[in-house]
Amino acid sequence: MTTCGEFLVQQLQAWGVDTVFGIPGVHTVELYRGLPGSGIRHVTPRHEQGAGFMADGYARVSGKPGVCLIITGPGMTNILTAMAQAYADSIPMLVISSVNERDRLGLGKGYLHELPDQRALVAGVAAFSHTVMTVEQLPEVLARAFAVFDSQRPRPVHIELPLDVITAAAGHLPLRPRVITPPPAAHPALIEQAAQRLRQAQAPLLLIGGGCVAQADAVRRLAEALDAPTALTINAKGLLAPDHPLLLGSNQSLAPVRQLARDADVVLAIGTELGETDYDVVFDGNFQIGGALIRIDIDAAQLTRNHAPTLAIQADAGLAIAALLAQLPQSAERGGAARAAAARRQLAAEFSGWAHYRRLFDTILEVLPTARLVGDSTQTVYSGNHLLELDGPRRWFNSSTGYGTLGYGLPAAIGAKLAEPSRPVISLMGDGGIQFTLAELASAVEARVGVVVLLWNNQGYGEIKRYMQRRDITPVGVDIYTPDFIAIARGFGCVAERARDHAHLQALLREAPDDRPLLIELAEAPPFAP
Repeated sequence: MTTCGEFLVQQLQAWGVDTVFGIPGVHTVELYRGLPGSGIRHVTPRHEQGAGFMADGYARVSGKPGVCLIITGPGMTNILTAMAQAYADSIPMLVISSVNERDRLGLGKGYLHELPDQRALVAGVAAFSHTVMTVEQLPEVLARAFAVFDSQRPRPVHIELPLDVITAAAGHLPLRPRVITPPPAAHPALIEQAAQRLRQAQAPLLLIGGGCVAQADAVRRLAEALDAPTALTINAKGLLAPDHPLLLGSNQSLAPVRQLARDADVVLAIGTELGETDYDVVFDGNFQIGGALIRIDIDAAQLTRNHAPTLAIQADAGLAIAALLAQLPQSAERGGAARAAAARRQLAAEFSGWAHYRRLFDTILEVLPTARLVGDSTQTVYSGNHLLELDGPRRWFNSSTGYGTLGYGLPAAIGAKLAEPSRPVISLMGDGGIQFTLAELASAVEARVGVVVLLWNNQGYGEIKRYMQRRDITPVGVDIYTPDFIAIARGFGCVAERARDHAHLQALLREAPDDRPLLIELAEAPPFAP
C-alpha cells in the first residue's frame, strides 16, 4: 500500500524538490517512509528554527522553495521565527507538518504535542496554512502552494497532515504534472502612463528591491535607459555591478541618497516595500519622496504601504520592466551618472571611519572573490550592508532586514551551500547571535558542508549596548558570558582558529576544508577594529 506520506514524497520529487530539512519525531516518521531511495536528500538540523533558516538560505540561492518536515506542536512553535523572517523577506518555503488525528483536533485533552489550533497559530507567518482533512485534498493543496511560489509574492506556506491522514491509503492518487502558474503582467494603460512620466522626467531616481532579484540584466537596462541613479535594497545587492556609474549602493538611510529622493521629479520603485530596514535604519522617519512616485509590485496590498504612490501597478517585476523598456528610448541624458557620482563622494566621506571594515572585506574577497556572504544581525553585516557591492545577485543576504532575527546566519549559510556547493559561502556571525544556533555546526559536519564561519567577537551584544548608552540607559543584559568558541567548534568536529591579523586570516581562508565548517574568530580589537 502507498500511504499518503509516501505519495507526498513522490509528488514533491516529481515537482523538482531535491532537499528537505527536518527532525524526525514520532508524529512524522510516516512522512519519512518514502524518503529512502527517493533521490531527495534529507538534512537534519539540531533545532526546527535551524531547519527553517536552512530552507530560507537554500531558497534564496536556488530560487526554489525550501522544504521542511516538522513535527506537531513544539516543532511548529520552534520554526515560527524562521517562517517570520522568510515571510518578511518574501522567501518561498514549504513547511509540511503533522498534527493530531482528525477526531482529536481542538479537544484540549492533553494529547502529545497538542495545540488548541496549530493551523491558526501558523497562519500569521504564512501565505496560507491548511489542514488536509482527506488524502484526496493533498494534491490540490500542494498545487496551490506552488502556485503561490510561482505567481504571487513568495512566502512560506504551511500544510499540516493529521496522523490518520498520513497513514491512509493513497495508491489511487495519480502523480500530477507541475503546472506553472504565470505571474501577473502589468496593465498596458498603466505602463503607458508610467512610460510617459518617465520620458518627461528630468531627474529620475530608481529604487530596486528584492522582488527584482532574478532580473539583473533588465534592471541594468532600465537604469541606463532612464539615466537614473539607482539604489538597491539589501536583498537586491548585486543587480548592478559594483563599478556601474549609476549605482548608489544600499544607502537609502543616509543623507546623500535621501537628498536625491527629495530632489527627484519621478521616483520609480520596483519590488520594494520601501520599508524601515532598507530606507530608515537610523529610525528618524526622514526618507521622503519629493516628486511623483511610481510603484510596481506583485503584491497589490504592498503598493499603498509606507509611501503613497502617484501611480500604482500590480505586476511581476520582470514583466513590468520589459513592458517599460519597450516604450522607453534605449538611453537618455539626464545627468544621472554625475548625480550618482556626487552622492557616492559624499557617502565616502560618511564612511571615512569604517576603513577597518572595508579592509576586512577586501581581505576576504582577495582570497575568495566569488564568495557568497550570508549574515546575521551583527556589526560586520551592518557595515557590509552599506560598504560592500558584489558582482551578481544572491551573493549577499542576511537577517538584519525585515524581521531582524538573531541566529540566522549559520544555518542559512548551510542551506546556501547545499543549494550551490561549488561556490564558497561565508557566514557572518557575532558572538551573541551564534549562540542562538551554535549547535547547527554539528548539522554542517554531519552533512559535510564546508562553510566558513567568520565570528566577530565583541564579548556581548555590542550594538544593543551602544544603543542603550546613546539613550543614557545603564547597560543591562548585554555583557553576556562568552564561551570558548574555538574549543566548542573543534568539539563539534570543525576546524577552528583565531585570526591573528589579516595575513593570517587569508592563510586560514585558503586552507578552508570542503567537507566541514571552518570557524575563524575575529576579536573586535586591533588589527580588525580601530
